[in-house]
Amino acid sequence: MPASAVAGVLAVALASVASAAELKPEDQIQYRQAGYSFMAWNMGKIKANLQGDFDQGQVEAAANAIAAIANSGMGALYGPGTDKDVGDVETAVKPEFFENMEEVGKVARNFIAAANNMAEVAAGGDQAAVEDAFGELGQSCKSCHDKFRADD
Repeated sequence: MPASAVAGVLAVALASVASAAELKPEDQIQYRQAGYSFMAWNMGKIKANLQGDFDQGQVEAAANAIAAIANSGMGALYGPGTDKDVGDVETAVKPEFFENMEEVGKVARNFIAAANNMAEVAAGGDQAAVEDAFGELGQSCKSCHDKFRADD
């Protein structure tokens, strides 16, 4: 399934549950953490394929999942009240995230571009090109973590 189709399915699924503005802050935090966890799992699948037997189909599926989530509008899950822990729901986002939306936008656009590129390159099946695109995607993740994620 192409990344755009997966993104559409995710968007419809999320919209049918509730818009992000209607979600409680703790739900917004949990949904965004679920998205990041799913992307991390898929990053791990790509990495395993690059370090072992390369299965282009698995890599393409994982890259499409990452691109779909990257394009799903997760920024809406950073609403008011999600800048701190809520009850027993913890967040690792730094306060700086909410104070510099221009920089957040730049980081987000770079991540989306890297995720889309990863999906496009994965569809081609060239392992060396996938490795390069995967490195760029990882750097875009690290850029956000370095600036806006609190140390665990």
